[in-house]
Amino acid sequence: MTNPPAASHRALKPIASVAREFGLADEDFEPFGRSKAKIEREFLWRSLTREPAGKLVLVTAVSPTPTGIGKTTTSIGLGDALNRLGKRTAICLREPSLGPCFGTKGAATGGGLSRIVPADDINLHLTGDIHAVGAANNLLAALLENHFYWGNALGMDPDRVVWRRALDVADRALRHTKLVANPTDGPRPRGFDLTAASEVMAILCLAGSSQDLERRLSNVVVAYDRTGTPVTARDLGAHHAMKALLKDAVRPNLVQTLEGNPVLVHGGSFANVAHGCSSVIATRLGLSMSDYVVTEAGSGSDLGAEKFFNIKCRQSGLRPDLAVVVTTVHALRFHGGVRDGELAFPHPQAVQRGAQNLLQHIWRIRKFGVPTVVAINHFDSDAADAIEIIQRACQTFGVAAVVSRHWIEGGSGAEALAEAVISTIDRAPSKFNLLYPDEWSLFQKIETVAREIHGANRVRLSDEAAAQLENIETLGYGRLPVCIAKTQYADPTGRDPEALDVRDVWLAAGAEFVVAVCGPVMTMPGLPRRPPALDVRMTEEGMVTGPSW
Repeated sequence: MTNPPAASHRALKPIASVAREFGLADEDFEPFGRSKAKIEREFLWRSLTREPAGKLVLVTAVSPTPTGIGKTTTSIGLGDALNRLGKRTAICLREPSLGPCFGTKGAATGGGLSRIVPADDINLHLTGDIHAVGAANNLLAALLENHFYWGNALGMDPDRVVWRRALDVADRALRHTKLVANPTDGPRPRGFDLTAASEVMAILCLAGSSQDLERRLSNVVVAYDRTGTPVTARDLGAHHAMKALLKDAVRPNLVQTLEGNPVLVHGGSFANVAHGCSSVIATRLGLSMSDYVVTEAGSGSDLGAEKFFNIKCRQSGLRPDLAVVVTTVHALRFHGGVRDGELAFPHPQAVQRGAQNLLQHIWRIRKFGVPTVVAINHFDSDAADAIEIIQRACQTFGVAAVVSRHWIEGGSGAEALAEAVISTIDRAPSKFNLLYPDEWSLFQKIETVAREIHGANRVRLSDEAAAQLENIETLGYGRLPVCIAKTQYADPTGRDPEALDVRDVWLAAGAEFVVAVCGPVMTMPGLPRRPPALDVRMTEEGMVTGPSW
């Protein structure tokens, strides 16, 4: 892409101005300097009692590629464009984790002229929410080990402790550790997850109120006793202190786009072992104050949108009005078999083959009864015939495919996309439905997602996974939704395209879903050979820059 004008040269609005234009009075927000703010607690809970009036737009994408698709950039560009068209719009995004920011994926604040700012603060610590989540997670771990030390009155089985510690920096050496809490007992195997993969983060993102946050924290299962009965954070008496650590983290953060429009950045759950969406609280707040809310789900529709619908919407009662599926010509070339340096060349036959990947994602969204628009995230090198191939393919599904130039032009470059979103919502109201009911068994739910979303004809459980599923059902957690965990690039059916292999099952009782693990899922990623962290710099003026910031 041709570089846009330097975004850093654009003056930010004072956050107080952004807040007032969003409809907040001075007492409704707490400034963190001139460029960030927290929503005040009383206003937040009062707003969440109102019936949400806005339209909810989910941004998802085709299957991810190593060069990226541009979901976040498109979400920001679309939000700016809707505001330009006179539609009061809030954007709700996840907070970036330091693991990906300093690791493989890089920053998560958009790009070009469709960015949220201040990018350096958002990519680093923002207002400290992720660190508060890590502290709550690790307090629970410390109280658990302390209980062992002082006699283990709950009778926990030391070999059946399932709670792990959390850290927001990718460090593969901490995946598996041994801790010595009491020298007479010897070392115990434990480990660390990235904070974004912690169940506490998923709870923060799914809680609907302060009371719901406390309830979910109290239900977290940390271990099992020698009879197989779950031991919870409530049993340890940990949930009240955990909630206290999250007292400010539960409040959404307000920042802005380069065009001065409001963005609620809140929560940062993983898109594989969790549902990969920003918080329910921020989404509902945005819907209570705006005509439109634009939000996104992690990875492609099979990994992100499915969980947005089946987990986030199921638990919150949210009903999406439309889904935007983002693609690029490069991505479809990649899915059509082109690799590395060849991606910049036309390869129309590869685009034609890759368009089948796009159609599969549209087909998945349709299963939920949600209208769809395709956003073609534009590159200068995109050939006209490639764009036509994509648009003709989408026409077979009756879906508009709109070229969007938000990266180079900002909101003005996404106005055609915004118009398509508005007209589609007006013309084709959503008939949103869930993929499966609560009453089905956990195995039926996994089978349904495997068949309807991943295209597998059957599910194969390892012996361990089968035993875990049966135990979770016996313990009374069978009504929970399922979260299919896989890497963002791997086909979960692996070597056998007819079957979904589930090797492990985890219970997230506080977050209220059951994780079915397929393939080599990492909850603590490692760093690449040359981590982007090595290219992060701070100027004398205090501005931090990175390779994709």
